Amino acid sequence: MLKQPERKYRPFTPVHLPDRQWPSRTLTQAPRWCSTDLRDGNQALIEPMGAERKRRFFDLLVKAGYKEIEVAFPAASQTDFDFVRELIELNRIPADVYIQVMTQARPELIRRTFESLAGIPRAIVHMYNATAPLFREVVFGQDKTATVAMAVEGTRLIRKLCNQQPQTRWIYEYSPETFCFTELEFALEICEAVRQAWQPSDDRPLILNLPATVEVSTPNVYADQIEWFMRQLSNHEHVTISVHPHNDRGTGVACAEQALLAGAQRVEGCLFGNGERTGNVDLVTLAMNFYTQGIDPKVDFSNMREVVQTVESCNQLPIHPRHPYAGELVFTAFSGSHQDAIKKGFAAQASKPDGFWNIPYLPLDPADVGSSYEAVIRVNSQSGKGGVAWLLEQDHGLHLPRRLQMEFSREVQKQTDRSGKELTSAQIWQLFRQVYGLHVQADMHLLDYHISGTGDAVYLHDFNGKLRYQGRTLSLEGQGNGVLSSVIDALRKAFNMPLEIVDYAEHTLGQETASRAAAYVECRSANGLCLYGVAIDGDATGASIRAVISAAARLIHASREEAFVIAH
Repeated sequence: MLKQPERKYRPFTPVHLPDRQWPSRTLTQAPRWCSTDLRDGNQALIEPMGAERKRRFFDLLVKAGYKEIEVAFPAASQTDFDFVRELIELNRIPADVYIQVMTQARPELIRRTFESLAGIPRAIVHMYNATAPLFREVVFGQDKTATVAMAVEGTRLIRKLCNQQPQTRWIYEYSPETFCFTELEFALEICEAVRQAWQPSDDRPLILNLPATVEVSTPNVYADQIEWFMRQLSNHEHVTISVHPHNDRGTGVACAEQALLAGAQRVEGCLFGNGERTGNVDLVTLAMNFYTQGIDPKVDFSNMREVVQTVESCNQLPIHPRHPYAGELVFTAFSGSHQDAIKKGFAAQASKPDGFWNIPYLPLDPADVGSSYEAVIRVNSQSGKGGVAWLLEQDHGLHLPRRLQMEFSREVQKQTDRSGKELTSAQIWQLFRQVYGLHVQADMHLLDYHISGTGDAVYLHDFNGKLRYQGRTLSLEGQGNGVLSSVIDALRKAFNMPLEIVDYAEHTLGQETASRAAAYVECRSANGLCLYGVAIDGDATGASIRAVISAAARLIHASREEAFVIAH
């Protein structure tokens, strides 16, 4: 092994463009999109799609709003040829959609391609040949002259065959494949020769597609290449500059965005970045990046789950759970500090007058891609009070006081530390009910109660109740200058345990008159231990009484546990 393998590689030579303009520009509109999933993406699959999977994928692309879809390399296989014929003969191509087919610059392949397109109302014919020195010299053994001649002769043949089918609306696309590491002057030369051979017009537009076939430089260099090319091209009339970035360096999306800043008008790629090696540019991420900048991407991913499921089924490849905008976990926060910030952000968002989305850690509203808020916060051993409180608020309408959030989060932490696993919202709710006795099987449960006034100047309330405690029924009697103070007095007498109320909060669950009430009472025992009690009842008084009893039950249990530890 080489001790310094980096010595095998040479840095890419940057473009000399001292007055480059693209860095100071801002994207203001979406490009023309072309999906190459059914051709470029399909050839990269372990098991290429058959007709049924191709149909489903094509329908998905049409539904999402793609108007240019590269569907096949019809001269390469009978399967591709037959799929093009099926789309045409069964009238499956919407009136506003162009299908695109690819061919190499070889006469027999071009003619076969046109056979597949017989009778089509509109189509894009995409021809390519490799132009970089490595390919000219090593792969094809061609010089520059032969490479240009191949592109020009192929273009002339395509023009001739298009003229033989005047009923079809034709667009011609030419790609100097390996543009990104072709000498810029030669890339310009061959594209000028193709433009001259095609003679673009309003009825016969031209697309010059400048691919980053293999990423060999940083995205800014690709943008410089695009800007240089567009400055030097002699005539832009009826010519669209397209880009086709790959992702070998992991910067395909950045390459596309910076190429658009440099003046490109069209982008080819695949949903979720499928493609050879590390893939093509990810059209979903690229489109959603526009969306989050307030720009209509002109494609629809409002039901992202459906898109993911269809693509996974057709490609037989999984979408990574952290994939931008689409992965199962992209809107999910496990970290306690993140959860707390998100919870506060949602509370602030509800009162914002301008309506602009501004939530910590969530650059996109999950609802905009058809996701619910259920997956925003999930709880594991890394989570804190904010996440637990958020789930209880979202799923059960509970607004826990801050100290109660801290108290219950410790119970959740114990549970997740023991299991080493995530707790679902249902499991958190079950634990909450268990900890605070919100079920009829609780260790201490109020069966019935009655409150009356005594008329005494000091003790204004009498409390009488029946309590089930450890399988026995106890009678409670107490007096106080308020309802809760009379309950505290009754519990003191019954359990010989001094208690005092530290904090109290309540709210209704829902907006209707018949809504139930939730109460939270923090009590302190004689040894200074403070614990909360929680209750939900049909009225606020009942909820507050039951919350005091919940707190008392927890304090009694805690004191007995402490006594057991001391004794042993």
